[in-house]
Amino acid sequence: MHALRHFYASVLLDAGESIKALAEYLGHSDPGLTLKVYAHLMPSSRDRARKALGRALRPQDPGA
Repeated sequence: MHALRHFYASVLLDAGESIKALAEYLGHSDPGLTLKVYAHLMPSSRDRARKALGRALRPQDPGA
């Protein structure tokens, strides 16, 4: 059962779900606990943040 719970959390985090939402789904009263347990499953968070900032700061094409 623990492995299934871990798999569930890893799939949601990989899809970009927030720690706060995941904590709620898992029944954790404190998102800090969820972050402590599952932070290692978020290796791409820096890359996602970099890409999000890149999109936000990219000059907009007025013809698009």
